[in-house]
Amino acid sequence: MGTAVKKKKSLVDLFLNGVERVGNILPHPALLFGIFAVVVLILSGLFAWMGATAAHPTTGKAIHVINLLSVEGLNRILTEMVQNFTSFAPMGIVVVAMLGIGLAEKSDLIGALIRKLVLAAPKGLLTFVIILAGVISNVASSVGYVLLVPLGGVIFLVAKRHPLVGMAAAFAGVSGGFSANLIIGTIDPLLAGLTEEAAHIVDKTYTVNPVSNYYFMVVSTFMVALVGTWVTEKIIAPRFGEYTGEVSEEETKLEKLSPVERKGLLWVGLVSLAFIGIILWGLLPEGGFLRGADGHLLTSPLLKGVVAVLFVWAGTCGVVYGKITGKFKNDKDIMGAMGEAAKSLGPYLVLVFFAAQFVAYFNWSNLGLVMAVNGANLIQSLNLSVIPLMLLFALFCGLINLVMGSASAKWALLAPIFVPMFMMLGYSPELTQVVYRIGDSATNIISPMMSFFALIIVYFQKYDEKAGIGTIVSTMLPYSMVFLFSWMILLALWLLSGLPLGPTGVLHYSM
Repeated sequence: MGTAVKKKKSLVDLFLNGVERVGNILPHPALLFGIFAVVVLILSGLFAWMGATAAHPTTGKAIHVINLLSVEGLNRILTEMVQNFTSFAPMGIVVVAMLGIGLAEKSDLIGALIRKLVLAAPKGLLTFVIILAGVISNVASSVGYVLLVPLGGVIFLVAKRHPLVGMAAAFAGVSGGFSANLIIGTIDPLLAGLTEEAAHIVDKTYTVNPVSNYYFMVVSTFMVALVGTWVTEKIIAPRFGEYTGEVSEEETKLEKLSPVERKGLLWVGLVSLAFIGIILWGLLPEGGFLRGADGHLLTSPLLKGVVAVLFVWAGTCGVVYGKITGKFKNDKDIMGAMGEAAKSLGPYLVLVFFAAQFVAYFNWSNLGLVMAVNGANLIQSLNLSVIPLMLLFALFCGLINLVMGSASAKWALLAPIFVPMFMMLGYSPELTQVVYRIGDSATNIISPMMSFFALIIVYFQKYDEKAGIGTIVSTMLPYSMVFLFSWMILLALWLLSGLPLGPTGVLHYSM
């Protein structure tokens, strides 16, 4: 294809350009949740006046919509605003996890691990390793977008291949495989917290663990890497052909790990082995200190405290690596790195404040419960089995992703509706969550609303100055379609087998 990809005004380009224009009209996600909160207040008054009700599926008692525009409702809004924010389940979980992962990121440990993984890959496995590294990089939030996507272009240049093909492969792993991973990352506790909040609409005692989708996500990691490799080699690479642009020697130089970096990784490996040893020591013996009070593994405090374990492990590895490489010279550097990691959460905390009010008002008003019961009754009348029902939900989530980029923002909006609705039909919150993750991940790479989409365009323009949204979308669309199709097959097979989604991730819910 030469030095550039020719941009064609296809129907897909025109559609997504329209989506981009519509998306640009929308206000900031935080303000959007503020608007949603106001809308809930208005709807609570309207539906309470209309006498909207639903019969509770277990007790048979009538559930009434509560008017939050009443004196009692307004008093509750004023007195519990701070509590809504501070008690919002995902907030504390994400902050704690990010402090530990932030140490690993700021010490340059994660960057070194990605470089080692890619550099050690045989040439024939280069594409597979880049995509796999992209999926794994999601444990540290945005590091894959910032580091691995441009690095993919450099790696392919070194291998005498088109750099945009390398960038596309890396982007497919980082963004298309956003929900999959071999390691629990920040997205897992974040989504679990939102799912648990939504499940409380039906069952106040229900808990959703961050590892509830772990088995499915591990399998998905290798599925994304294998399928993404096939798309890259069979569809994307032939489309681009050979790269004939001018390349400087500096551009094709991939910096290898220095001796001190290799020493740091060695010590990180030893620390990780020590952590694994301690965990096995606490789990394997019948009276192990990490087993639950009943002696079982599924009630282990390790599962309930997985975020704390993630914080200690990632933080310790980051400190060890930073000390050896000289990145952290003293305790001030370590605390400073944690502070930098916390700073990155500023926009998230603003979003959480408004999202927490919206979720609280939605729960107080009983709108979610009434909608869930009536929605479940409607779906029951369609007589859909679990597989077509969940596949349709995945498609719906994928479409929503095209106009609303933030995974947490979308799930904070959708979870209070769909989690209780599917619970009424006998499907677990963990299943609803995993189906959402499929739809959200598959269309990330073609969504102009994805926060790093503009950055990817800039990366592409380094090797093709005419590259724009059409270039990105036309390049990534095959990944999106094949990922979604493959994930749907995997989900259908999983549901047919009846396998658990994770250590605590059952498929069915009993009222």
